[in-house]
Amino acid sequence: MTTLDPSARQRPLGVAVIGYAFMGKAHSNAWRNVGAFFGVPAFERKVLVGRDAELVAEAAARYGWAESATDWRSVIGREDIDIIDICAPGWMHAEIAVAALAAGKHVLVEKPLANTLAEAEAMVAAAVAARARGVQSMIGFNYRRVPALALARELIDEGRLGTVRHIRAAYLQDWLSDAQSPMTWRLRKDTAGSGALGDIASHAIDQVLYLLGDTVTEVSGRLHTFVTTRPGPDGPEEVTVDDAAWATLTLASGAIASVEASRVATGQKNSLTLEIYGDKGTILFDLEALNELGFLDATVPVREQGFRRILVNETDHPYMNAWWPQGHVIGWEHTFTHQIRDFLHAVQSGEAPSPSFEEGLAVQKVLAAVEESANNKSTLTVVNTAPASEGA
Repeated sequence: MTTLDPSARQRPLGVAVIGYAFMGKAHSNAWRNVGAFFGVPAFERKVLVGRDAELVAEAAARYGWAESATDWRSVIGREDIDIIDICAPGWMHAEIAVAALAAGKHVLVEKPLANTLAEAEAMVAAAVAARARGVQSMIGFNYRRVPALALARELIDEGRLGTVRHIRAAYLQDWLSDAQSPMTWRLRKDTAGSGALGDIASHAIDQVLYLLGDTVTEVSGRLHTFVTTRPGPDGPEEVTVDDAAWATLTLASGAIASVEASRVATGQKNSLTLEIYGDKGTILFDLEALNELGFLDATVPVREQGFRRILVNETDHPYMNAWWPQGHVIGWEHTFTHQIRDFLHAVQSGEAPSPSFEEGLAVQKVLAAVEESANNKSTLTVVNTAPASEGA
């Protein structure tokens, strides 16, 4: 069982990452770098876990892990492991997270929280029980750790936009635009849960909740699959998730958000755009220019109004004092480093980190409502969603 009192700890925290592909690589990079740039509790990169013994061993050596393993259950049971970082596909999240929390391990899990609402609710119940014993948990919505978006949250909290009226959020990619792109686990409902909806619309929805500190009360959604079969190892295989998703969200504050996500938006590589419109100002953001924030102050005389570009890399901007001199930009991978930094600080302090599993469940409820609305061609009321709390 993990020693939960930081003052009683006689050794560094032992970390295990489960999953070594795309997200496992991104998280491994963050674990490798966080201690070099931020003051964080001492930890050791103990083990990288994956199903293929040879490939995970190669990845562990390349990413700087002390060892590799193929059985996540045995890793969770080890006395020298204190933190489990789950980068496995969504269908594995609930089983691993619940088991790790029960074993007294602090848990970080990639978004979305789970593949189903029932799984997400089970994870929250496990997190609440573990939190009472001093065991922390967090979901990895890493875009909360983009300095420009953390700054946007500060500006909104300070009232610089006044009353926010509506938001446009679009997350567009094109990696599935080619109909001959092969079948993957991300295109099967039993492994992925959903397509663009859970994969990238979850990020857009979380940003709406995070930036406004708001909750969703009503949802209208639509899903569409443009390419219904993909080349599989044994011939054409049916795609059982969406290629694109659209949603209109009514928020408790009275604001309205439109959300769009697509993995077949030809020419768009990784474009998360956000437009936040208030009665006193507007904020614009594009992930493909993640060091920049567009800001319009509508309180100045009309003759002086216009969007100005804020280059978010001054030392007093969120997270930036750990990196380079002003004018030297950072990249997408830094968001994971910031995420690990915040998670480690929460483990050290004993304060629950954000976004919590409850916040992940709030997003999951919206995703489920979008899917149900799309299937039934109806508008749904969403209840019991948790407000997004401060992430930086």
